[in-house]
Amino acid sequence: MKNLKKIGVSALCGSLAAISSANAGDLSVTGGVDMSWISKDDTVTGNPIGMGSNLTFSGSGELENGWSVALSVAHANLNAYSNTNVTIGIPGLGDIRVDQGVSGTGIDRMDDMTPNVWEEAYGTGLSSGIVNVAGGSAGTGIEYTPSMTPDGMTMRLFWTPNAGGSNAGDKGGSGSQTGIAKGGWDATVELTGDLLGVDGLTVYGGVAEVEQDTGHATTEGNKQDKTAGISYAINRVKAGYQWSRTDLGTTSGVANAYDNDGYGVTFNINDDLSIGYNSWKSEQDNATNVEAEASSIQVAYTSGGLSVRLAEAEVDNSNYSTAAGSDVKATTLSVALAF
Repeated sequence: MKNLKKIGVSALCGSLAAISSANAGDLSVTGGVDMSWISKDDTVTGNPIGMGSNLTFSGSGELENGWSVALSVAHANLNAYSNTNVTIGIPGLGDIRVDQGVSGTGIDRMDDMTPNVWEEAYGTGLSSGIVNVAGGSAGTGIEYTPSMTPDGMTMRLFWTPNAGGSNAGDKGGSGSQTGIAKGGWDATVELTGDLLGVDGLTVYGGVAEVEQDTGHATTEGNKQDKTAGISYAINRVKAGYQWSRTDLGTTSGVANAYDNDGYGVTFNINDDLSIGYNSWKSEQDNATNVEAEASSIQVAYTSGGLSVRLAEAEVDNSNYSTAAGSDVKATTLSVALAF
């Protein structure tokens, strides 16, 4: 029996080695820097000069059985560690992505897909406080993108065992077992003109649910997100509209839910120069039902690795407040270099 056990283990190890053995891969580093100047109306700007530095370490390779492996390690502004994900591509099945959380998975990638030439209506430096759909993206999880869908359809299924835990190191855990948020799942779909039969048309949507501990005094159910949107591009013009709702599953507190809708229109003057307008409204469902609204006119010029962007933006009732000083405006100039 001892000999048989040794043979079995040796055979198993050999099989695993054959599966896991990878061909020579590539590792690269890309990055960029954003330099900005912001001028706020009717509020203190402080030092208007800002800088954002970003580095991404990317690795890729292929296993002997034909599977592909891709690694991405992101460092955000000030070289702060941001996120790591590994994507395994299985021929005939699809991609399986293991993500450390924070953002970029599930319904979170659809938080605002209205067309823009630079940033969202609320993303040019003003503190809007607007709440969008996020699903379970804050937690480390697994996302599956099947490859057997028809041309023009992209489906994604995401699951996290703990939406409150992310960025755990090797052999480590994260998230509190006593926290409100537990496991969660997201499902999204995107349909393009290849399937819809109309060039330039895109329809998308998603749903998500995060289990919550109803033992907490302010929690009565699970957190639920849903969104749907449409965009259409013809010649140099692209326009789109999106709706979303986040139900917090709470019984009391600042808010119970957020209803959002927004639109964007962009125009490519030529291959390098574009202009766009974006608007996003978010109504907080509580005793007062305050609606925060952000709007922005943006111009963007890109040539090679150089990008110059200018935005004139304003937010009414920022952070869902009607108090004095809650209406803010700003002009933001950004110069970005990619390398």
